[in-house]
Amino acid sequence: MSDKIPQIAFQGEPGANSHIACHEVYSDLAILPCATFEDALRAVEDGSAKYGMLPIENSIAGRVADLHHLLPESNLFIVGEHFLRVRHALLGVPGSKVSDLKTVHSHTQALGQCRTSLRDIGVDAMPAADTAGAARMIADRKDKSQGAIASTLAAEIYGLEILKTDIEDHDHNTTRFLVMSRDRDDPPVGTDNVMMSFIFQVRNVPAALYKAMGGFATNGVNMTKLESYQIAGSFNATQFYADIIGHPQDRGVQFAMEEIQFFTNKVRILGAYRQSPTRASLNIS
Repeated sequence: MSDKIPQIAFQGEPGANSHIACHEVYSDLAILPCATFEDALRAVEDGSAKYGMLPIENSIAGRVADLHHLLPESNLFIVGEHFLRVRHALLGVPGSKVSDLKTVHSHTQALGQCRTSLRDIGVDAMPAADTAGAARMIADRKDKSQGAIASTLAAEIYGLEILKTDIEDHDHNTTRFLVMSRDRDDPPVGTDNVMMSFIFQVRNVPAALYKAMGGFATNGVNMTKLESYQIAGSFNATQFYADIIGHPQDRGVQFAMEEIQFFTNKVRILGAYRQSPTRASLNIS
């Protein structure tokens, strides 16, 4: 029997916010950094990783569009969620000061979340593939005029100076992550505070979406999220991602899911999972 520690995959390099999320939820698992979201999903699909930790939305930047397109194409299931309070730090090479900086590198979302702070400092923002990757890059360059926005963990890993902490423009900067697995793992029937996520495509007929949603209202099922996006560039085919509160075996949920079948071409349950305890503190219904 193998004694190898199971892995959890994420997109980015060591020190990324996704790495921090992995550690907060599964500190006993080994991390598997991946270059792209596709690589992280594939690692779970082929068994290289037990789980994947993937960001789905941010309280400032909104949804992570790539994930909404990739989830339906994967064969994975959502088995959990985690909310990470994102804290950005301004990093520089050892011996540098804020006044030395001329350019700051980071992921585009991180740069956008620190826009006011960067303007006040008076530096040029330069997009990078991810936050931790930007930290590694400036560590390699050893140029005092270049800094990075990343986590304090990234500073520790790459030997950088923390020039400023908490430089994000809003103190509610929070990212929601989904935990993905090859196997569906619904909580036991009767478990409280269960979420269910699914995708569906409505038929191209008048009022199809309105009618598809009617079953959730009439059966008292709370839908907390409904997002649409085009399929393969088509303006006629729209896919929806939805989160509801309830277990797949709840009577109301079953009736609502039966009703939606009449007005859709496709419905796929992505998983049922316990709500993160952080939902209550963030006042998320």
